[in-house]
Order: sequence, then C-alpha cells, then structure tokens
Amino acid sequence: MTGREINLSQMLERRENRAYTQKLFLDRHHSPLVSFCMNIPGPVKTNELIRRAFDIGQILLLEGLSELKAEILDVSEIHEDTGDELLLSVKNVSPEILKDMAVQIENYSPLGRLFDIDIIDINGKKLSRQTFRKCIICGRQAQECARSRNHSVPELQEAVSNLLERSFSTCC
Repeated sequence: MTGREINLSQMLERRENRAYTQKLFLDRHHSPLVSFCMNIPGPVKTNELIRRAFDIGQILLLEGLSELKAEILDVSEIHEDTGDELLLSVKNVSPEILKDMAVQIENYSPLGRLFDIDIIDINGKKLSRQTFRKCIICGRQAQECARSRNHSVPELQEAVSNLLERSFSTCC
C-alpha cells in the first residue's frame, strides 16, 4: 500500500480530535451524527485510490440522506495523512433509520467493506450493527479475525489494494 505512513500517536491524536468535533456538534445541535471514515489497516490511511473510494462513499451517503429527507445542520470534512473523514449533524431522521441506511451502503456497495459509517445518537452513544461485518480476507466475522489476529497487516493491505484496484480498473 503506497502513501504516507502515520504512527500510532498521530492516529490517537486524530481520534481525539474527531471525538472533540463530535461532542461539539452534539452540544451545538442536539441531533444525530453521521461519522464516515475509511476502514484501512496499517500505517497508510489514505492515497489516491482510497480517496476516490471515500468520494464514492460520500456520494452514496449524501444520496441516502437526501432520500431520507434528512436536513444537514453541520459538516466537517477532513483529508489528512491520518485518513479521510466526514462528520455530519443531521435532523429529521432517527438514528436507527440512519444506521439502517449506513449498513445498506456498507453491505451492498462494491467498496462498502472499506467504508466505516458510524451513527451517534443525541446522547453520544454509537449505534451497533445488527449483523457482524465479514472479514475482507476469509469472510468470517471481522471482529473475531481482528481480535485473534488471523491475518497479518500486509495480508489485509493486499486485500484492500486488490479491492480498490478491481473497483477502479473497471469503472473510472
């Protein structure tokens, strides 16, 4: 996976900044949040292909929100070496319906396995999926593979690279 490598402290700082922005949006609007990032293993979190995939995910997300007649109250979009992120504060749609939409995008888009769309309710609680995500390599429960470290970071990076290359070699 080519691109700028980041370290753990950079990731932790970005995660802390994201949590701060989420709290700021919750305090300001008292509305659910949609937090969209890419699920990319290893020290490279973005590059040209990952950014293209993020842009597609963003389009799908905004189309889904439009179909639900969600009103976007606030937006934060960040593109840094730590990854691409979109945070939206929305109203007129329940967090549960937002989560259903997010899971549909993650499950049915060809790039959806790389999308990480979290829904946060007005109390700051992240909604959980009703079904587990599948491992990008073996198809088993992703959380179990991650916990037991069934696959190495290079194997995961290769699977992500292959998915990106397959997706973009046939379309764009």
